[in-house]
Amino acid sequence: MPSTVILATLSSASAFSYRVCRRILFGGSFTHMNESRSGARSPYMEWAKLCSASRYNLANSGMASLPLTELGVTIEKLEINGPGGYGYEPLLGAIAARYRVPRESVVSAIGTSMANYLALAATTEPGDEVLIERAGYEPLVSTARYLGLDVAYFQRHADEGFAIDVAELERQITARTRVIVITNLHNPSGAFCPYDTLREIAALAQRRGIYVLVDEVYLEMLFESEPQTAFHLDPETFLITNSLTKAYGLSGLRCGWVLARPDLAQRMRHINDLHGVTFVHPGELLGVIAFEQLSEISARMKRLLVQNRELLRRFLDSRDDFDSFWPEYGTIAFPRLRRGDVDQLCELLRARFDTSVVPGSFFGCPDHFRIGVGAATESVRDALTQLGTGLDRFAADNAKFAAAHVS
Repeated sequence: MPSTVILATLSSASAFSYRVCRRILFGGSFTHMNESRSGARSPYMEWAKLCSASRYNLANSGMASLPLTELGVTIEKLEINGPGGYGYEPLLGAIAARYRVPRESVVSAIGTSMANYLALAATTEPGDEVLIERAGYEPLVSTARYLGLDVAYFQRHADEGFAIDVAELERQITARTRVIVITNLHNPSGAFCPYDTLREIAALAQRRGIYVLVDEVYLEMLFESEPQTAFHLDPETFLITNSLTKAYGLSGLRCGWVLARPDLAQRMRHINDLHGVTFVHPGELLGVIAFEQLSEISARMKRLLVQNRELLRRFLDSRDDFDSFWPEYGTIAFPRLRRGDVDQLCELLRARFDTSVVPGSFFGCPDHFRIGVGAATESVRDALTQLGTGLDRFAADNAKFAAAHVS
């Protein structure tokens, strides 16, 4: 559908926003982004902040936000100022206890994004190479480039369920490779990486003398009482990043962390001296309270996710206009559109149906789009209905356009 037709349907304010979104989408996606190291910019985060909001939001990959009142917090439990230092000891202790790691291996971070930055900054030098999965989360690429690193890729193929082929991964390693970067659950597909595969990756990394960074923020969606972090498979090789953001509806706390061997953990703390200095103490206190209630929060979110995943499964099964891989866990799916341009579909959905999904171009897969179903069940049901209507309209418009050009 021509963009001028869509633009004509919007108010002037919406039209301005729409033009901004087109600039980001067509000029700054994973596929099109500038390969230079000099630009400190994440096209995906820019799009997410400026363009993803909609009435029917399927772009958000996290669970529904948990209101502060649900934590039962009173003002008497909070203080503005804390002890400072390299993290709040009760919070570090809660993280260490949950993942059964030494406290000296835990580094506090402002969300998983800062955790990923610290992990890469502590293990690389400018000019080193990092090997990142593709399809992959664009901010990991932008972070690496900002640090002056050369980015290479290994493929996670849709027709193989986005599984990691360790042999293919090894073929992409060079003498300059310093870190392998993966997500588990995989973002954007939701695919789970089995621990046997992670052991193979650890053995490969040991042989080649490189680190493996695993972003486990979606792994929390298995909702296990004792999460099976990859850190225990090889604490010398694995760097693990995580937060309370995605699985527990606690994005606003920005409570993130890195698990790393003690010498690397200490290096990350010193790097963070240049960025965060100390943490927001009310957030640290709320983080401790959240960990104390994590079992109850997990049960609540798991019930919600079970309902929403059933809605998503039924929706995916009902469509013949895309191919989809069904992830065993999590809030996201990453279908491939069989006919038409995904970026134009996303434009149509937002402009005509007030619906948002994430264009696959941000993950290096322009034929795909990501759907997230962590919101309240009624909201997810309504959004999937809108998405279906939008897909039908998109197919009809494409057919009409094709017929006109044939005649």
